[in-house]
Amino acid sequence: MLDIIIKNGECYIDGTLKKKDIGILKNKIVKIGDLKDESKEVFDAKGLTVLPGCIDTQVHFREPGSTDAEDLNSGSKAAVMGGITSVFEMPNTNPPTTNFEEFDKKIKIGKGMFCNHAFYFGATAENYTTLEKLKELKGCCGIKLFAGSSTGNLLVDKEKDIEKVFEHASKVVAVHSEDEEILKIRKKLIEEGNVLSHPVWRNEEVAMSSTRRIVKISKRYNKRAHILHVTTKEEVDFLSQNKGNITFEITPQHLTIYAPDCYENLGTYAQMNPPIRDKSHYDRLWYAVRNNYNDTIGSDHAPHLKTNKDKKYPNSPSGMPGVQTLLPVMLDHVNNKKLTIEQLMKLICENPVKIFGIKNKGYLKENYDADITIVNLNKSIEIKNDNIKSKCGWTPFDGYIFKGKPVGTIVNGKFKMKEDKLIGEPEGKPLEFN
Repeated sequence: MLDIIIKNGECYIDGTLKKKDIGILKNKIVKIGDLKDESKEVFDAKGLTVLPGCIDTQVHFREPGSTDAEDLNSGSKAAVMGGITSVFEMPNTNPPTTNFEEFDKKIKIGKGMFCNHAFYFGATAENYTTLEKLKELKGCCGIKLFAGSSTGNLLVDKEKDIEKVFEHASKVVAVHSEDEEILKIRKKLIEEGNVLSHPVWRNEEVAMSSTRRIVKISKRYNKRAHILHVTTKEEVDFLSQNKGNITFEITPQHLTIYAPDCYENLGTYAQMNPPIRDKSHYDRLWYAVRNNYNDTIGSDHAPHLKTNKDKKYPNSPSGMPGVQTLLPVMLDHVNNKKLTIEQLMKLICENPVKIFGIKNKGYLKENYDADITIVNLNKSIEIKNDNIKSKCGWTPFDGYIFKGKPVGTIVNGKFKMKEDKLIGEPEGKPLEFN
């Protein structure tokens, strides 16, 4: 007897939508077809679209250190409520995840997560010998390098230190790419109380200078670099000519709002690093998506409490929540014909699996893990601060109406969300890698 059969859904299989039933037994997809088997539960997905479990490859869940804004449990609730079955969580916590002891602590706390998960190992100027030993580290998705300062105290900004990180890297190096030298020089352009000066301070040159350096070093050592939250037209053009070992991410925020409107509407709530820029950059980011230049969409979920976001710029912290809204935002863009469902599946299912070597995820296939996201492409959803499960309790998309709604999240063969209700206990597992 099967545990669950998902009946009558349009299933995303082999690059197209097919009317199939999916049979699940003990965390595996065991049958795909016209199923007549007995099952403990039958979920009627008529009128719904059944997708592989969606993966958010960049979240900050703030534990340990800033658990007033988020923790691994609360962040994972937000994830499954938004149809996300797996997350990659960042190391700029307090203390940072830069040694095996801190990494092991995160794996243990991860037992309280509703979604599957992997953690980045933070690079420092000193821990490069440790970076050689991560290949077999269970639950480690890659190495995170902050080339420019953002939230937390992880920073590797000297070229010789960045070279050491790449030379010793045994996994993909994911990079926050901003040039610290230029950031320091341009600090005088910060206007107190004026968040519109944020993208002036952290301008295109800050991003492009760093990205050029990262690509050069990555090529020199023949190591893989994944450039996170790319924001500039210059980087799009440069990175699209330097593929191979180089991959890059764009966030839903940078594809949905732009300056100066976002700062006028949201104030410091639109403040993130690298910044949201003007429409010419927004248009070029969409050009990248349309032409399959970028490799992933990650939310860069980075929650802060309202009391901190309400501080006068530049004392307000950078970052906004996004794990719960990634899928509704991107499904709305699919409905608006800005990208296809096939492109979206590559960006949040198939490419993360290929780039990072995740085992048994990203596809609806027999013998693959039963991580499944069920969506209603025709249902509109109004995003409200009140419905955000993140501890921060707000979203930059409050009041937005998006067409395309996650209605079911299956993690390890069990429903964890059905029709806006959280179900069962947290049973997320560390992801496994090739």
